[in-house]
Parts: sequence; C-alpha cells; structure tokens
Amino acid sequence: MTPRTPSPGTGKSAHPAPLPGSRPPLLEQRGRTLVLLALCGLAGALFLGLSPAQLLPSPGRLTLAREFLAGALQPSFPTAPTDSGSSGFLSILLAGLGRTISFAAAATGLSVLCAVPLGLCASRSLGRGASWTARPQHQFLPALRSALRLGLAAMRSVHELLWAVLFLAALGLSDLAAVIAIAIPYTGTLAKVFAEFLDEAPPASGESLRAIGASPASLFLVGRLPRALPDMAAYAFYRFECAIRSAAILGFFGYPTLGYHLKNAFDALDYGEVWAWLYALLALVLLLEAWSSALRRRFVA
Repeated sequence: MTPRTPSPGTGKSAHPAPLPGSRPPLLEQRGRTLVLLALCGLAGALFLGLSPAQLLPSPGRLTLAREFLAGALQPSFPTAPTDSGSSGFLSILLAGLGRTISFAAAATGLSVLCAVPLGLCASRSLGRGASWTARPQHQFLPALRSALRLGLAAMRSVHELLWAVLFLAALGLSDLAAVIAIAIPYTGTLAKVFAEFLDEAPPASGESLRAIGASPASLFLVGRLPRALPDMAAYAFYRFECAIRSAAILGFFGYPTLGYHLKNAFDALDYGEVWAWLYALLALVLLLEAWSSALRRRFVA
C-alpha cells in the first residue's frame, strides 16, 4: 500500500519545516561570503602595512589641508585674457564648459551608435527560438557571441585615461584623440549593459505574441526591445554624465577643458581658484543630472 501524500488543502507542506534556530542556506552562503571578503580586506591591509596612525597628517600637511579647505569659503575667480581678447572668469568658464560638453557629447554619441548594434549581437535573446539558429552553418554563433563579449570586456577594462595616453602618442593633442579615448571604454560598457537589459526584459508581452503565432523576429522587435529601450536610454544619459567628468579630467593632459584650468590652479597652489573651478564643474554636473532625470522620467512614462 503506497503512502498518501498530504493534499494541498490540509495546509501541510511536503517539505519539513526548518528547525527553530536554523538558518536558511542562502543566509549561510552570504555570511560565508562576507567573512571571506572581510578576511581578504584584512590580508590586503596587512600586506600593504596599513595602520590607523597613517591617517593622522603631519603638521605641515595639516596646514596645507586647512588652506585648501579655507579656499572653499573664499573662491577666487581668474581674470586671464582668452584667445578672443576678452578677459574675465565668465568668458574663460564658458570656453572650458563648451569644450568639456563637446568632448562628452561627441564621445557619448559615438559610443551609443557603436554600442546599440554590438549590444544586440551580444544579447542572448536575439534569435532565441528562431529556426535558422538550429541550422548547421549557424552552430558557431554562440562562440562568436562569446568572443564579442570578451572583446567588449577588453574595451572597458582599460580606463579612458590610459586610452588617452595611447592616442596622444599616436595622434597628438587632437580633439579626435580625446573623443576616441572616451568612446572606446564607454562603448564596451554600454554594449554590455544594453545586452543585459535585452536579456532581462520581461517576456510577458512576448509570450502573448508567441501565442498568436508571431515570428521570433517580431517577438524580439515588438515584445522585448520596447521593454528594454527606457532602461537603455536612462543608462545612456547616465554615461553622458560620466563622460562630462572624463572630459574634464582630460584637461590634465593639456586639453582646454575645465580640468586644464583646475590643474593650472593646483600647480600655482591657488586653492581659491581651484574651488572656483570645482564649483563650476559641480554646477554643470547638477544641471545635467536634473536635465537627464527629467528625460528619464519622460522615457519611463
């Protein structure tokens, strides 16, 4: 006589209830991971010889830190003449802002143009369920997708500053070198994130289209891609904000962006002017954040 399993209506589960005081396996795994990370951090600190005493600055450095922080309360505005013959902080600021935004916009636009097709090709949802993917001549597609993802990882693994050093040596101090230096790692990052957005898009609408006999291409273009587009657009705006900071940093290589004037002020130990340029960069980032947030809300809506 076979034993009877409890019916769903009895309120009894087929799995035994956890014992009092026992921890779920997921929590145990997370606890072990946190302990492992803590041990790795401790080992790294011991290897580098770090100690809390190193956080205490010397008297000379403490005085320098006070002077730097005092400049935040008394920013000074430069009055050096510009190429057009005019002088004043506003004209210098507008020239630096214009070059910074131009580099960021050009690099982000180029990155998006390259990342959209690369992200589509790297997405595992492209061609999912299509009959042509099962043909013998298309059996190499998974290997090509893996190679593409590896290439995207190589593109984003090198920081834009290192790309800038490379292209400065090859192309000189040109605008093209600055744009390409920012665009290469941003393309790798955008393509990877675009592919993940496509793979993780909710398949609910696609299932309803499949039920009425839609083709795999229609499932992707109508059911999955529109679901991922708002997230893709929002992330592209975020990368544009990051490109603003990257373009400003390129000023340390000699490009006339905000970073160029910031570096000159640092070299002259004029901390009041340093804070003036930092405030200008902060205001630019905050304005772009407000603008991109409004655009993201419109896309999501």
